[in-house]
Amino acid sequence: MKRKYYKRGLQALTIMLLLFGTEIASAQEQLGRRSRAELLYDKMEYANATLAYEKLVDVKKPRTEDMERLADSYRRINEYELAENWYSRVVLQPDHKQESLLHYAEVLKKRGRYAEASKQYQTYQEKYGRDESIARYIQGADSAVVWMKNPTLHNLKNETTINTSLSEFSLVPTSGGVIYAGEPQGLLDNKSGMTGQSYLKVYAANREGNGELSYPNIMEGAFNNALYHVGPVAVNADEDVLYVTRTYPGKEGENYRSDGLKWRKHNLELKIYRKNGNGWTEEDFAYNNVKDYSLGHASLSTDGKVLYYASDMPGGHGGVDIWYSELQGDGSWGAPKNAGPTINSAGDEVFPSVFGDTLYFSSDGWVGMGGLDIYRSVGKRSTFSTPENLRYPLNSASDDFAYVVAANSEDLIYGYLSSNRTGGQGGDDIYSFVFNKPKFIIQLEGITRNKETGDLLPATTVTLFQNGKEIAAKGVTDKDGRITFTLNKGEPYRLLAEKQGYHSDSTSIEGLFPRRDTMVRVVMNLQPVHKVGDKFVLENIYYDFDKHNIRRDAALILDQLVATMRDNPTLRIELSSHTDSRGSDSYNEKLSQRRAQSAVDYIVTRGIARDRMVAKGYGEKRLVNKCSNGVPCSVADHQANRRTEVEVLAY
Repeated sequence: MKRKYYKRGLQALTIMLLLFGTEIASAQEQLGRRSRAELLYDKMEYANATLAYEKLVDVKKPRTEDMERLADSYRRINEYELAENWYSRVVLQPDHKQESLLHYAEVLKKRGRYAEASKQYQTYQEKYGRDESIARYIQGADSAVVWMKNPTLHNLKNETTINTSLSEFSLVPTSGGVIYAGEPQGLLDNKSGMTGQSYLKVYAANREGNGELSYPNIMEGAFNNALYHVGPVAVNADEDVLYVTRTYPGKEGENYRSDGLKWRKHNLELKIYRKNGNGWTEEDFAYNNVKDYSLGHASLSTDGKVLYYASDMPGGHGGVDIWYSELQGDGSWGAPKNAGPTINSAGDEVFPSVFGDTLYFSSDGWVGMGGLDIYRSVGKRSTFSTPENLRYPLNSASDDFAYVVAANSEDLIYGYLSSNRTGGQGGDDIYSFVFNKPKFIIQLEGITRNKETGDLLPATTVTLFQNGKEIAAKGVTDKDGRITFTLNKGEPYRLLAEKQGYHSDSTSIEGLFPRRDTMVRVVMNLQPVHKVGDKFVLENIYYDFDKHNIRRDAALILDQLVATMRDNPTLRIELSSHTDSRGSDSYNEKLSQRRAQSAVDYIVTRGIARDRMVAKGYGEKRLVNKCSNGVPCSVADHQANRRTEVEVLAY
């Protein structure tokens, strides 16, 4: 199970240690199928729980609770597309739990489906009453629709030379290099029970003249020898003082009891390390209080006279707040002061950073796109302007945080942020960002049409992807079936068009290197699926010779059909497989039946009810050309007969 350290601010970086407990007497192999699934879920082994619950829900009338737990397990391991598929079925059941509707809206938002998320939040309010936080979610979803249609011109780059399949975050530039927090990949390292991964350490990497990062390594120093999590880190201008956040490793802490178990909570503390020859001298930040609260995520003002940090100490405005201390004449730090209600909300404000007179921070308590969003506010100490959301693509449907500016001029802004957005290396990733005032504009105009009639399709949702699954922009076509996006030079993109009652269409756009303002036009043709008898071929579904298993490239095509089925809940189809005439008639019919059944079985695992599909193998009975037995044909002619076809049975 992945666990984000910042998800609930500082509180999520604490450690809960089991001191003693009871043993589970019955062995797993003696449990029934449902009991074993429930045990895996209760033990928070969500990845294994999904496998167990998938078997329980593949029946004619699955239990709503089983589907809810399957959906929730996918949500907790960040498989949001699968979670959406299952929640879309759950909320149609009259006995679904109240929180399932809220979680459905959440995963829709996580997937960038903000208009749909807004509708579900509104449905939640209609059923369960108005709530201030839900109203804020609706406002955030509605704002995100506008922001994604008109993204800022920041160009983000995943720093793949330092990012791994684990988590890296909170990068801070230094002279000629960078430091950041990351999870080691060593097999012998101590593991966090919360994340299942090694405890965080502080890393350093070189930064070349062109900005490229290289040679990441765990830093040497006493601060990396702590028992639990270490990082993030703030550095003073002379780079001889480090302000290190770490999980308190001692025995003091708040104890909890529940169901015969005893737990000890280990909060965060801030440690100060001063350079001393080749080593570092450690001292406590004077206002740590690990028995009562957490304190960390430090950042210094540009002049070094104000230290900002995040804490859930008493006296705040709710959750985790941003506080500050002022440098005293004797070199000590003054008592904590709250940065005020202008930036601190009833939610969590974390990961402050300062550049000039601007404070950047992340929050889940203001109007945002989802999870933690990044905001900026001009001012100092406790006097700030109203926080401004940095919008898309600096913010996303996921958690975005630890924003730092490395350079800022009239024509260029350069820096780093951290995010667990779709398309990364895994876990939390570090991204660099650049904003260059464009010298010319590359625009992409998408046009959507009905594939059968050629009519323009207004109100079609069009998503622009870059780097695989990362959303670059998203919007809805106008009354003329048109939508326009601005592209970055040299980057390849993919467009996906979706509309209820139609099977989606997508197209790819190669990277462009124009020398003047340029407009590119593409047409996407959507196949109608709202009439009984409508048929269409699923293009580019291939099987290995004499095999029926679903290949990865075929799964991508079938996932588009899954989305069509999910978004059209009354749709019922026949999915048929066809072969060419080579081989015996009997063999071809059996092979095509196995292939059709495999496709249906795959779609069922993605959350579509089995009784909405019929698998049919026709072998060579429905050839689309003259290439029957004994007729000489080209490879291309035979390929035209080897196809997977969908026919609408009901809508």
